[in-house]
Amino acid sequence: MANTRRDGDAAAPSGDARSAAIRDGLGVGVAVGVSGLAFGAAAVTAGLTVAQACVLSLLAFTGASQFALIGVIGGGGGLVAGSLGAVLLGGRNALYGLRLARTLDVRGARLPLTAHVVIDETTAVATAQPDKASARAGFYTTAITIYVAWNLTTLAGAVGAGRIGDPDALGLDVLGPAAFLALLWPRLTAGRTEARVALAAAAVALATTPLLPPGVPVMLAAVAVLPALLRREESA
Repeated sequence: MANTRRDGDAAAPSGDARSAAIRDGLGVGVAVGVSGLAFGAAAVTAGLTVAQACVLSLLAFTGASQFALIGVIGGGGGLVAGSLGAVLLGGRNALYGLRLARTLDVRGARLPLTAHVVIDETTAVATAQPDKASARAGFYTTAITIYVAWNLTTLAGAVGAGRIGDPDALGLDVLGPAAFLALLWPRLTAGRTEARVALAAAAVALATTPLLPPGVPVMLAAVAVLPALLRREESA
């Protein structure tokens, strides 16, 4: 008997569920992938070369961390501070990997490749599916679409910004912070806990910015999430 899922009052065969997952992955992948234009332009404006921007997208491939890194560099911070901040932000992907491990059931040489594309969007599409087959289809469709689109648009944005004599004159220096805020905003509206953590982190960053080197306040702001994590553990 074919597996079914419920969408409202209607039941759909697993084949339809897989097709829907692929459509979801393509839609999310294209919509998010074009944001690479902003990253490429912002990276060059922050002082990276076109090649450096492209390598960062190829090897890091996590938008929030990439924008955080170039934000620190563009603000005059050191590479170490920027990299640590990016790693802290990217650490959530390890938790996603634990969540997806049984669903994807990847082993051998495919494991590091799959781990590389465990990000917010691929996790969201995969976990929204009704069964493992459609979850895997949605995950890999989203991953491939975003990876290709993100890297191509990173190249386009970096080359375009590099051809402009003075990117700052066009206001391209605000692309990084603006795109980072766009990535962050859906999480701020997800609930009261997220909003309180964001306000506390902003307060920590603002208070320490005059006292610490660029990039360090952003990393220090991460301590704002600790009370929320402790409360969650107590209630579990």
